[in-house]
This record gives sequence, structure tokens and C-alpha cells, in this order.
Amino acid sequence: MKVSQFPNRIIEIDNEEYLYFGGTAYLGLPTHPEFQKLLIKNILQWGTAYGSSRSANIQLTAYEKGERFLANYIKAAATLTLSSGMLAGKLVIEALTPETDCFFHFPDTHTAIKAQNSLPFFIGEKLNPRLLDNTTKKITILTDSVPSFHIKPIDLTIINSIPYNKEITLVIDESHSLGILGMNGCGIFSTINLPNIKRKIMVSSLGKAFGLTGGVIASDSEFINQMATHDTFVSSAGMNAAFVQTMADADNIYLQQHQKLKDNLQYIDVNLIKNKAIHFDSNYPLIYPEIEGLNEIFTANKIIVTNFKYPTDSKNLNRIVITANHQKEDLDTIIHILNQNQF
Repeated sequence: MKVSQFPNRIIEIDNEEYLYFGGTAYLGLPTHPEFQKLLIKNILQWGTAYGSSRSANIQLTAYEKGERFLANYIKAAATLTLSSGMLAGKLVIEALTPETDCFFHFPDTHTAIKAQNSLPFFIGEKLNPRLLDNTTKKITILTDSVPSFHIKPIDLTIINSIPYNKEITLVIDESHSLGILGMNGCGIFSTINLPNIKRKIMVSSLGKAFGLTGGVIASDSEFINQMATHDTFVSSAGMNAAFVQTMADADNIYLQQHQKLKDNLQYIDVNLIKNKAIHFDSNYPLIYPEIEGLNEIFTANKIIVTNFKYPTDSKNLNRIVITANHQKEDLDTIIHILNQNQF
């Protein structure tokens, strides 16, 4: 299906209007009027693009302001913005590779943080034996905060089972939890305090809940300084300066939209009939229904949800996405269909 404008809560296809429950604009920011005004103001100040290296002799204050905002928001010591979440992940893996004896990945880890020759964290339902042996190694564990087809954050307490002869670095991709989970949408990075993790690193796209094309790395100041001087970072252009400045300026909008999203999820939680065929959690804006023929029912009721072949799974990704922009009548429509067809 091709559309000629941003797919907000209502989209037009072949001159017909459909309710849209797809995409990743969880906070509804791409079409938010005040957010757009801030962005336009910052484009007038910073231009449409800035292609110079962040290490050049001219330093734009937009980056300092935006990265300070992100560090405070995420509750990290320091952050670094990049042109995309994919680049953020690839840069971190590139930097950690010479320092890591062995990578291990949780199931369904996103491509952005995949490392060559990485080993599965689990063999069957048990920890990979190489995590438990007596060899002293520097290991890096890779995981998404909320894997695809899941509605709750990953349980990382299993890492406590790894002996202390392993020096552990954790890399977590929060592209689908930043702006959503945690206090005011800060994500889960600040809540990860396992004693045998020596260093934790968060990467995330900013093009999902945050509504701006770019990516971020969050960690301790030493690691962020290391990233800022890495050859790949030095030789690449930064995130759009107007976008970075907009993040710093939009702090109140982020809080307001996060509360709207929470209110929508609470409304669904109260009115949706609970059933094993509907995977939903009141803290997370994705619903995974397992109801035969549901897509045809949605189409007949002029509803579009996300459906495509996802790289990390053999089955199609079929999910309902709730955003801060959805209105009560939109939610009533989707709730009614789910309640009527899950038995």
C-alpha cells in the first residue's frame, strides 16, 4: 500500500480513510503541531543539514544541548548522538570487537548490534556452557530491551548466574523502549544494576518514540569519550543539528505525550477482555493478536495494522501499535473487534 502523507492515526488509501495502528511513532510526534514548530524554528537556525565532522574546528552548540538533555533523560553519565540508530549500534560493536574475547547474543537481537561470530546466550533453555566455564575472559552480551513479539522488557537477572571470572560488558538496544518504558519514558538503562556487569552501554534509534531521525549511545563518560574519538565517528557527519536541538527544546512535549500514551494504554487495559490469544501489557504500546483471519476482519473494518516479514523470525510480524495520538473512539473500535473475535 502506498500513501502520499505521513500515516498518522488516520490514513487515506485509494481515496478511502482507514484507522492506522501501525508504525513506530509511539509518542505521535511526527505530526504534533508544537513539535513541528520547534523543528521548523531550529531548521531556520541550524539549516537543513550539517555535513561536517563533529571533530572539526567549528563546534555547534546544538549537539552539546541535545546530548546533555539525553543524558539527563536516560539517566546516563554521558551520551553521543549519531545520524541513525543503526550506525550507533554498528559503531559500538566495531569499537568493542578488539576489546572482546567473545560476544554472546540473546534471542532475536536486532541487526544493529549483531557481532560477527557471536554465540547464542542460550543453548536450548540453558545458559551457553561457555558462559559458565573457568576461563577468564572479557565477554560482551548483546540484547534488545524488548525483543520482537514480546510485550515486556527482557529479564536480565540470568546474567547473575555468570561467574565473576568473566568481565561483562552489556550492550542493550532500546529503540523500542526509549520514550516508552521507565519513569517519563527514560527506558530501562538506568534500572540495570547487576553486580557482575562491569560496563553497560545503551544504543537506540531516535526515529521511533522520539520522532527525529538519528541515534544515540549512552554509557559512562570514558566510553562515550572513546566513541567520540573513534575513526568511524570522526569521519562521519553527525545527526542533523536542528533535530538534536529540537530534542532539548521539546522536553515538556515528550513528557506530555508520554502521559497521553500511558492514558491510552490504561484505557485499553480496563476495556480489553484478557485472553491468551491477545498479547498485551498495560505498560507497552504493542498488541500481538493470535486470531485466525484477523487481518481480513481489520481490512473489512477499515483498519490497518503492521504486517511484514521480520528478519529475526520465521513468521510475519503482525502487531497493533498504540500511539499517544489515538483517540478514545479509535481505541473503542480496536477493542471491540478484539473482544468480539478472540473466542
